[in-house]
Amino acid sequence: MDNVFSIGAARSMDKNDPLYSLRQNFNIPIVDGKQAIYFTGNSLGLQLKNQNVYLDQSLEDWSNLGVDGHFKAKTPWVDYHKCLEKSTSKIVGAKRNEVVTMNGLSVNLHLLLTSFYQPTKKRFKILCEPHLFPSDLYILQSQIQLKGYNPDDVLVFLPSDENGVISEPDIYKCIEDNKNHLSMIFIGGVNYYTGQVFNIQKITKKGHSHGIIVGFDLAHAAGNIELQLHQWRVDFAAWCSYKYLNSGPGNVSTIFIHEDQIKKNPFRLSAWWGHKLKNRFSLQKKFDPVMTAEGWQLSNAPIFAMSVYRASLDLFDEIGMKKLILKRINLSTYLERAIHSFNKKSSDLNLQIITPGSASQRGGQLSILLNKKGKYVYDFLRQSGVFIDWRDPNVMRIAVAPLYNSFEDIARFYNLLLHAFKK
Repeated sequence: MDNVFSIGAARSMDKNDPLYSLRQNFNIPIVDGKQAIYFTGNSLGLQLKNQNVYLDQSLEDWSNLGVDGHFKAKTPWVDYHKCLEKSTSKIVGAKRNEVVTMNGLSVNLHLLLTSFYQPTKKRFKILCEPHLFPSDLYILQSQIQLKGYNPDDVLVFLPSDENGVISEPDIYKCIEDNKNHLSMIFIGGVNYYTGQVFNIQKITKKGHSHGIIVGFDLAHAAGNIELQLHQWRVDFAAWCSYKYLNSGPGNVSTIFIHEDQIKKNPFRLSAWWGHKLKNRFSLQKKFDPVMTAEGWQLSNAPIFAMSVYRASLDLFDEIGMKKLILKRINLSTYLERAIHSFNKKSSDLNLQIITPGSASQRGGQLSILLNKKGKYVYDFLRQSGVFIDWRDPNVMRIAVAPLYNSFEDIARFYNLLLHAFKK
């Protein structure tokens, strides 16, 4: 066994990790009496031990105040979403007026596309990934149909290799080749299947040079990679909060709309919570939108869901993305080395990392292609207390989350891999 991947060596690395103690803030699943190795933060993040701190306060306010909680709660419910603005804007590099937390991710993407996909007779096409997350594909297809077009005539899929990885030059070439007919570029900041990180800044700049609206689904990017959405002049984006942001299953989403787009006051699906607060409750007949991202709100906020999310955001405020990204790079590098070490020892089973780029160029996810016995290896690891994700036909997704994953997690995983190979 390589000494660097021994449990003792990994524990020594954890001891020198300034963020290791953060792990103690989380409830880590127990399997067969031991803490599990949890590598599925790209699907659902773990629960904080104090996740209920703001929820309890909201429940108490409801109990004591009833309807008066809208204006008299410790954090009044009428604008509860505002207490999340500072945290969420910092995570994605936005101004506070450019973000609002509301709804679920798919709902928010529908709302954003309703505003920003405005096809014309000449420019009606949408450039996207060939392996979009299915929900995103369905959203695009239905929005295209809503506007009276055929998805087969509208969607332009970027070329990729046999594993779904897209070369960066091909992105810019595809934009150039279709520049006269593209209405929108819509891409995931990090591809859910391959883990590929896209150059959001360059894609946005290239799209804008041809007058194309550029938007992103950042479900696998927010809380994972560096984002500077305002500076990069991204037109719009949305992300969920339950992956790297640890807000709990199915919890709320946040949207970003660049202030340049907000100033244009584009069409949006309107409802009363997007109306200016000063006369919202006067129930006027004409919609008067808040001239921030809040103007896209429909309904009053789900207070309990936001209360749970707020506890997680406190931890991001305390640590900051720079420190988390540095640790993520160190964990990802160690995991990559472990995979390469395993391949040197295995004459039969091979693990091919299909996620492109170095650890500093990608996020927390490594997508690994298995040449054979893939489902057997996956099943063995799951039965051994390793939480990883399987995608047909033969890819395992492994994601490190710097808030709670450790070097020991990776060393234990490595040793279990060796055991699976021997069996």
